[in-house]
Amino acid sequence: MKTQKKSSRPSGVRKATDRAKRHPDSRATLTEKRASATPAYAAQAPDTRLAPFQIRRREVRPQDVQLEILYCGVCHSDIHMARNEWKQTIYPVVPGHEIVGRVTAVGNKVTKFRSGDLAGVGVMVDSCRECVNCRKGLEQYCTVGMVLTYSARDRRTGEITQGGYSKRIVVHEDFVFRLSDALPLAGVAPLLCAGITTYSPLRHWKVGKGHKLGVVGLGGLGHMAVKFGASFGAEVTMLSTSPDKERDARRLGAHKFALTSDSAQLEKLAGYFDFIIDTVSAKHDYNAYLKLLATDGAMICVGIPPTSAEVEVFTLMGGRRSLAASGIGGIPETQEMLDYCAEHGITSDIELIDIASINDAYARMLKSDVRYRFVIDMASLT
Repeated sequence: MKTQKKSSRPSGVRKATDRAKRHPDSRATLTEKRASATPAYAAQAPDTRLAPFQIRRREVRPQDVQLEILYCGVCHSDIHMARNEWKQTIYPVVPGHEIVGRVTAVGNKVTKFRSGDLAGVGVMVDSCRECVNCRKGLEQYCTVGMVLTYSARDRRTGEITQGGYSKRIVVHEDFVFRLSDALPLAGVAPLLCAGITTYSPLRHWKVGKGHKLGVVGLGGLGHMAVKFGASFGAEVTMLSTSPDKERDARRLGAHKFALTSDSAQLEKLAGYFDFIIDTVSAKHDYNAYLKLLATDGAMICVGIPPTSAEVEVFTLMGGRRSLAASGIGGIPETQEMLDYCAEHGITSDIELIDIASINDAYARMLKSDVRYRFVIDMASLT
């Protein structure tokens, strides 16, 4: 069986974006007042470096919240989108969807925020609000298509959204999250993507005490999966090709470590895990990990390899095993995750950078040379 190459974005989003590209006049394009120019960093084409740019955010609508962006995490998706590797980028593009900052203005109908509040914005800034998934708080699976924080079209005006590599952003209050002041804000930023991407499947599959959880890959997603899995009470085993990551894995909360390049170690783990979270975005052998699942075990993919993968049906059939995938969480679940992290003192392990270093950071990410998430200090953007 071959799985098809897929984006972390739901198919409805890709189709909606494709339609918008083919028929740019097919959606509403209301004229709207623009605020003053906002400094940002943008890619102008797939083969260009990110560079200083000016964008104009919309003026605050009645239910909008304006944030001064203080920190923005750097997700691998930013690289995919900047380079149009998912064939859905609209240029120029300002990446960034792990956004935290302070509220500087609110519309006259806003009830959830006031100026001075700490707040965050994640992967999406709108959805249809009406489909069956949206009504369930699963806006990330909106059947019409969620509106991405950048390189998507505003549902009202048709204008292109731009992300968090900028000084400010304006978003409807329903897609803005409350943040606690109990945690270091820079370490909170990656929770808006890396955090919820791992929290959501662990909660959906009810992973917790008494379960054996394997985590494949110790990177931006993997290190959060280890932290959450351990916090939820599961026995966590780090599955890695890098022996030098064992010490870090145990520091993050892993109870065990297995070197996946050692076939003898993998053989000992055959049929061992109830759940495996696969965070790897490079090509790898799914079957090797599926064999580690116990009967009725499930492997959940949150990484996105660039090529199709071959999966042996007999490996699934032999233990009634499941292979699944999961995206981000919806608005209610993301707020739940942020509140949980504030209560339990969970943040991402980060390396703080200035905006002028973003192209070097991209190069280092492709070499896995970060532990475990770059975060931009937006005070460096002038």
